[in-house]
Amino acid sequence: MMSGIRLLAWELWLPILIVVVWYFGSASSKSPYFPPLSRIWKAFVDNWFGAGFARDVVPSLTNLGFGLAVALVLGIGTGLLLALFPLAADVADPFLQFFRAIPALAVLPALFIVFGTGSSGNVAAIAFGAVWPILLNTLDGIRSIDPSIRLVARSYRIRTPLLVTQVLLPGAMPQITVGIRTSLAIGVVIMVGSEMYVSTAGIGHFVIVAQQTFAIADMWSGILLLGIIGYVLNVGYGVIERWLLRWQPRTHGALAVKGN
Repeated sequence: MMSGIRLLAWELWLPILIVVVWYFGSASSKSPYFPPLSRIWKAFVDNWFGAGFARDVVPSLTNLGFGLAVALVLGIGTGLLLALFPLAADVADPFLQFFRAIPALAVLPALFIVFGTGSSGNVAAIAFGAVWPILLNTLDGIRSIDPSIRLVARSYRIRTPLLVTQVLLPGAMPQITVGIRTSLAIGVVIMVGSEMYVSTAGIGHFVIVAQQTFAIADMWSGILLLGIIGYVLNVGYGVIERWLLRWQPRTHGALAVKGN
């Protein structure tokens, strides 16, 4: 219990210090572009603890969730299939590298033409940008498994479904989780970018409208909200990641116990 409290305190001391310095350092600010934190916080409460939450936050997080879910299914599924058929992986590799190198924001116009400018277009954009780290890490993770393990599985005549669920995916999971963490960050960026581009709702749309109408405190409140969402998503995924990799030896935890 005390170890968890110390860990939380160690993680939060710097953000708290930055907020305190920002609050008092900006209290006398007269700049129209950098208002006092007290004004930003008031705008934050007014915008996001009321109708703005349902109008902008819910659609953004819904699109992000669906886009990441599509990327997760396509990324792991396609990476697994390519790993099972090495010849197909070699043929597909130039195409994978080509599409991976294209910034997702650059293909937003094409995606919106195909899928429309509503939620489906936003979901498609998020999925397009987030799928590549998951797919390539799944493929590389399975390829990096010791070939002798697969040979032993063949010698015992283990069926492919059991091989996939009990050997290949668990063995590649450390690398897959890295790809998912990268895709999570990419998904948030594309979520905001796509909403700034054509959407009529969402956090990105709110921020760009506030900037264009010189509602600077509102703009900063949206930026602050995006930072909080990114932090919460990162912490929440960290919990899921530790559960997925619970079978791995936890070196840091062991050292901490030893130090106590």
